[in-house]
Amino acid sequence: MSTAGSARKTTSFNNPPNYSFVHHRLRRTLRDAKKQPIVLVACGSFSPVTYLHLRMFEMAKDFVRQNTDFEIVGGYLSPVSDMYKKPGLLNAHHRVAMCTLAAEQTSSWLMIDSWEAFQNYQRTAVVLDHFDYEINTVLGGVQTEDGEHRNVRVMLLAGSDLISTMSEPGVWSTGDLDHILGQYGTFIIERAGSGMDQATDNLARWKNNIYLIPQLIQNDVSSTKVRLFLKRGLSVRYLLPMAVVDYIEENGLYLDDGPSSEKEKGKEKEQEAGSSKKTVS
Repeated sequence: MSTAGSARKTTSFNNPPNYSFVHHRLRRTLRDAKKQPIVLVACGSFSPVTYLHLRMFEMAKDFVRQNTDFEIVGGYLSPVSDMYKKPGLLNAHHRVAMCTLAAEQTSSWLMIDSWEAFQNYQRTAVVLDHFDYEINTVLGGVQTEDGEHRNVRVMLLAGSDLISTMSEPGVWSTGDLDHILGQYGTFIIERAGSGMDQATDNLARWKNNIYLIPQLIQNDVSSTKVRLFLKRGLSVRYLLPMAVVDYIEENGLYLDDGPSSEKEKGKEKEQEAGSSKKTVS
């Protein structure tokens, strides 16, 4: 099993102006000394954040408790930078604000990290390194009830569409895949109509660090569909946390954001592929 921080090379990171790492809900003491502490990190646009984004963490928590020797000590949403240039991507200020409202008002353990959002585009591998650095180097990890120090393993939480792109030749660099899946590992939430067998077969070398979580109650709510509803003047209540719905209405968001055309979707996939192949600076 890979241990978080075992291959960590970076000693510091350039932070956005006025940035501080949020850790008020990070549990610093393990409940069970026999388990390995982990933090879940979900990277994405969150434009806007939906109940499915939040539900992913709860599904992962149930899976971890019932099927692994891990203990979750925290969960983070990391909104992508505006420089990602994805269709329908609202500016980072609003996306971080909506995610913060959602986490603070619906959860007792989720947090929002704005490091990725307020600077140039950062690759997923680098984002995970950032969390590893902040939690294990700056904060000093966690400890057992007897005072024994433990490093926290950072793990990526994502939908099955991500694992599909990882299995496609040339989309992700082998170095990044080895860094993400080899050093850290990932929990993949099954999504409706998305097969994962072929994808995981192509990633067999990292299979011990890939945990597949079935979605027992299918939910196909997406940010794209929510934006389309808003553009058409339809209600999105009960698709998003009420605080997020209120924020969108108060700020008049997404009124000019129409549905992505097939051409735009094609460009989006090309952009994602190009972004994932960037080399470490």
